[in-house]
Amino acid sequence: MCELFCLSARKPMRASFSLRKFAGHGAPATGNVDGWGVAFHEGHEVRLYKEPEPAGNSQWLDFIERHTLPTRQLVSHIRHATQGANSLSNTQPFVRELGGRTHLFAHNGDLKEVTARAADPAHRFHPVGQTDSESAFCLLLERLAPLWRGGVPPLGPRLETIAAFAAAMRPLGTFNFLYSDGEFVFGHAHRRRQADGTTGPGLWFRHRHRAEHGTSQPEAGVALHPADGAQDLSLLASVPVTAGHWRPLAEGEIVVLAGGELQNP
Repeated sequence: MCELFCLSARKPMRASFSLRKFAGHGAPATGNVDGWGVAFHEGHEVRLYKEPEPAGNSQWLDFIERHTLPTRQLVSHIRHATQGANSLSNTQPFVRELGGRTHLFAHNGDLKEVTARAADPAHRFHPVGQTDSESAFCLLLERLAPLWRGGVPPLGPRLETIAAFAAAMRPLGTFNFLYSDGEFVFGHAHRRRQADGTTGPGLWFRHRHRAEHGTSQPEAGVALHPADGAQDLSLLASVPVTAGHWRPLAEGEIVVLAGGELQNP
């Protein structure tokens, strides 16, 4: 199945080993060979890299690790295609403008009927490719758009809308996703087929707080930049990608991240 990864930090960081280890899950032996993408937030805009080839042997990742500016928020996706051809237009994460900022979305799972629901010509948002994931993103933005007409909405209404949408989608299939509006990252867990064929958690969460002027090795190979002061770091992933304690999210659970911390509406 597809794999999701998210990093949220209080201070800007560079992604290095975590991203490389995650990309290794896209090597041919894993079956996740249908594309990959990574998005770095820069204020209200997104620096997006993606390609419809395997991540495990991508030279783009060498370039990203050498040249990408530090970020406080990163979302990545490794694709195993279930709907839609192996093409750039079907490669995640997907991005759209809403409320004068770039929103992005990445999905792990397989949804039925959602593509037909997104085909309404009266909608503002329409998929470019043929995936259920992009169709779900367009439908989510249709739900969220009224909140953004008067400016940036409070977190509470945003979370309520996302939770109601996720509940409506879960009966259609499997719906693990990461959605970011530039300010917050929303991670929704459903369920996921494990390597042994069983069904298990769809997302895992880890939080790490580093003490002031700490000298420990960079968490998960993600180097702090600049390396001064305290740092809070939160990770979401389809499967744990580092050592340390990871908490499985319950089915239907949504966590909200900003500045490396869990947020409450």
